[in-house]
Amino acid sequence: MQSSTRIRTAVVAALLGLLAALSGPGSAQADPAAPAGSTVGDLTGFSADGSVYHLRAGTAEARVSFVSAETFRIELAPDGKFSDPAGDNIVLPQGAPPRTRWKERSDRYDLSSGDITLRAYKSPLRFALYRADGTQVWSEAKGISWDGEKTTQTLARGADEQFYGAGMQNGRGNTSHRDKTVEVGVDYDWDDGGHPNSVPFYLSSAGYGVFRNTFAPGTYAFTDPVTTTAQEQRFDAYYFAGDSAKDVIGQYTKLTGKPFLPPVYGLEMGDSDCYLHNANRGERRTLDSLKVADGYVENDMPNGWMLVNDGYGCGYEDLAETAKGLKDRDMELGLWTEDGIDKIADQVKAGQRVAKLDVAWVGDGYKFALDGCKDAYKGIEDNSDARGFTYAPESWSGAQRCGVQWSGDQYGTWDYIRWQIPTYAGATMSGLAYTTGDVDGIFGGSAKTYTRDLQWKMFLGTTMSMDGWAASDKQPFRYGEPYTTVNRDYLKLKESLLPYQYSYAHEATKTGVGMVRPLVLEYPDDPKAATDAAKYEFMSGEDFLVAPVYQDSTERDGIYLPKGTWTDYWSGRTYQGPVTVDDYSAPLDTLPLFVKGGAAVPMWPGIRSYKDRTATSPLAWDIYPQGNSSFTMYEDDGVTRQHRDGAYATQTADVRAPARGAGDVTVNIGESKGKFTGKQSSRPYEFSVHTGSAPGAVKLAGKLPRLASAAAYASAKQGWWYDRDDRGGVVKIKTAPLSTGRKFSVKLEGTSAVGGRDAAATAALSAPQGQEIGAGAPGTVAVDVTAGKADVTDAVLSLDVPDGWQVTPAAAVRRIPAGTTRRVEVKVTPAKDAEVGEARLTAVARYRSAGESRTAVQRIAAAVMPPPPSGEVWASDLEWLSSANGYGPAERDLSNGESGAADGHPLTLAGKVYEKGIGTHADSDIEVYLGGHCSKFTADAGIDDEIAGYGEVAFSVEADGKVLWTSAKVTGASAAVPVDVPLDGARHVRLKVTDTNASKTGDHGDWGAARFTCS
Repeated sequence: MQSSTRIRTAVVAALLGLLAALSGPGSAQADPAAPAGSTVGDLTGFSADGSVYHLRAGTAEARVSFVSAETFRIELAPDGKFSDPAGDNIVLPQGAPPRTRWKERSDRYDLSSGDITLRAYKSPLRFALYRADGTQVWSEAKGISWDGEKTTQTLARGADEQFYGAGMQNGRGNTSHRDKTVEVGVDYDWDDGGHPNSVPFYLSSAGYGVFRNTFAPGTYAFTDPVTTTAQEQRFDAYYFAGDSAKDVIGQYTKLTGKPFLPPVYGLEMGDSDCYLHNANRGERRTLDSLKVADGYVENDMPNGWMLVNDGYGCGYEDLAETAKGLKDRDMELGLWTEDGIDKIADQVKAGQRVAKLDVAWVGDGYKFALDGCKDAYKGIEDNSDARGFTYAPESWSGAQRCGVQWSGDQYGTWDYIRWQIPTYAGATMSGLAYTTGDVDGIFGGSAKTYTRDLQWKMFLGTTMSMDGWAASDKQPFRYGEPYTTVNRDYLKLKESLLPYQYSYAHEATKTGVGMVRPLVLEYPDDPKAATDAAKYEFMSGEDFLVAPVYQDSTERDGIYLPKGTWTDYWSGRTYQGPVTVDDYSAPLDTLPLFVKGGAAVPMWPGIRSYKDRTATSPLAWDIYPQGNSSFTMYEDDGVTRQHRDGAYATQTADVRAPARGAGDVTVNIGESKGKFTGKQSSRPYEFSVHTGSAPGAVKLAGKLPRLASAAAYASAKQGWWYDRDDRGGVVKIKTAPLSTGRKFSVKLEGTSAVGGRDAAATAALSAPQGQEIGAGAPGTVAVDVTAGKADVTDAVLSLDVPDGWQVTPAAAVRRIPAGTTRRVEVKVTPAKDAEVGEARLTAVARYRSAGESRTAVQRIAAAVMPPPPSGEVWASDLEWLSSANGYGPAERDLSNGESGAADGHPLTLAGKVYEKGIGTHADSDIEVYLGGHCSKFTADAGIDDEIAGYGEVAFSVEADGKVLWTSAKVTGASAAVPVDVPLDGARHVRLKVTDTNASKTGDHGDWGAARFTCS
């Protein structure tokens, strides 16, 4: 591996050792005389001082302090001497406490605020919380206990009680922690199972949350009973009783700080790399970053900011000139704080607007991460009129008020995509409003994993890419087509959604609840929302359900849609939840994305940067009418802190529509309330109303003109057009500029709720998976048309195909009976130079059903195959359909090298040098297409001599999904293994090299003289 990777690994190892040696302000020293396993005893004294209560139990003393009507604090000092190592570092001033009362009963004291009552039982001292109506919230199963190292609270667990929180828990958190144990503390483990950005807070479905006010690490076991432990000989916890999880998160973040409001460029894509003296990329200068910035501009791709020194030992030069150059390209300058922030004042004055913190910058224990976040944030604000904006890979409670929590140095693999989905959604349950990871990681990666990862991360709110650590840089334009176009489309989709995402960012400053949400937060009564059925999906705000593709596949299974109407964002197909969707067609350009019925989504159409907005730019509303719904959009200048003094505006869209079926739809746009610098006094509006049925008329202070075509709509200044071919039928409306200070209404007469007048009569399209066609060769693509509850008649199916392809239209289908499926085959000839691999086609069916003309659309994938081989052919000379490798690329006719292509050495097994073959690093998987033309595969397999005896792998050959041959364990000391595998007309063959001892050290597997014998 490269030296830069070894440096980073060494730094993390050093930090772990350093932090283990530090006591830190939260890890109280153990008392050597303390007995092992002490539990608080019987109550021996009680006193009240306003809203603060003291309870003595022998030498131990507990203190209960009410903060609000639903929030209180319990402290316990085993020796009767209270301490507060966290002080005011985490908890913010809360104002005057509430009026409380107390009453002694035979077995306990009742301490009440009016909303809640904390019972303090006498013998022994233990606590239980009740609501005003007498229902129990939680109860200690035994009293607080401690030993020389830790203090533990033990709670009885409810029969159906679920638990969430503890900060960023990699691979977990958006589903319940019940029966699981989670660690709370900095561990520098950025893989699945690690817990960067821990938060000593959890919440329960029973309607409460607990925050341990400490910098000490802890262990929370949500077993029966529940035990929560902190590594200190003191107990200090705040409790929140709420009507919902959102309410509890709100109380917790009122105590520790509401999430900050990022600048609008902070919600755009970010880019990071080292430019000055970069060992991985050769000699460069800081100003070379502007060439990369030009790449975004030239490729018409949004990018909000760039870190220009992101690498160990990487400095900078020409800072002011670099900052200006980035601003000229609509980007802001960021810097990595590898060595602290003592220079931040000068850096900010030179143009820095983003500060990324790192583990190499070490201070005194856990508190340092929080201090670094606050100080870097303050450094930006003290030296500019901008908002503080930081990224941090390890943080603590309170960091939500100053930064984005970033999940660390990760890899670009399908598995990393998979477990990151629950990671970020789950972190919201701990008040972390902005959590993210680098697009496609910083190590490894591929064009396909990059594109798939970027798609869903556009719905996280904040994200960035990091370059310089993998074989190639990771800007979204690096991989060529079709990846560049797909990446551009998603970057621009995010840009258009900035008004929606920015409104949720503002909401988080009020509620503490971030935009990225586990399903259970929005659907707490859904029995599947807390389970693995919803683990690999999340809500982006209340309106978008995102189900990322996390496998190398063009389909996605197991998409759970909760109660309600859900519209496929790409096809317009509607689903009635609760339902689980399998076999969802997801070509490379298709992120499974669903919109909730009733959604009204504000958008900025057609921009690359938020700076493209002008005084005359339109505001668009994307509306999925169902019942009565609304959305309030938040606006300010996007950059300065003037909003904190009231310089902002809000505007609400209220939608009135049928709950289902036919009826009128009215969109009421309220006046924009408030002022800020740059506010539009008037603006044109655009509406996309997903009705599925054409209206009779559209009115805005009189009838708007109906336009006859897409071209007429595009050229008109105002009017409407019903596009039946767009996602099941969309009414498109545009207005002339209207005053933002006045409300207005748009009425669609005689239309319907989302899905159409008779949604159940809509036909659905699908396609068999695994369809293959040859470049330049005639073939067919099959599409299944399934009728809804009514017959489909006069169905005409067509395919939208890439440029240069030829399509012969299929004959019309006169009738498809209700509830049945008809397969239609369309003749297709790809271009001779068609790119081998996945091609995205769009099936379009125009038909009639239930008395209406309708259109169904569906994106599908077909695979373009290379010509099959003939004669004797070397495997290294074939075109590979796919190639996954454990480190760097798999090599043709060379051994596995470093991170670049063609940087290996001659293939050598047991002293024999092979001119032809494949060099890999486990785990490796190479797929070739034979088209049924080959009879056998031969090779010599082994670990390359360059490893000098290390390594341990197994080789295997698979054909059309079946394992044909597997070697025994092969080590670096083994002789070469002869391979002679009959293929019997296989179409697809995969050559795999798999690690067998979980170390992957020296696993350089060679396929020497790898050859296919074909007809």
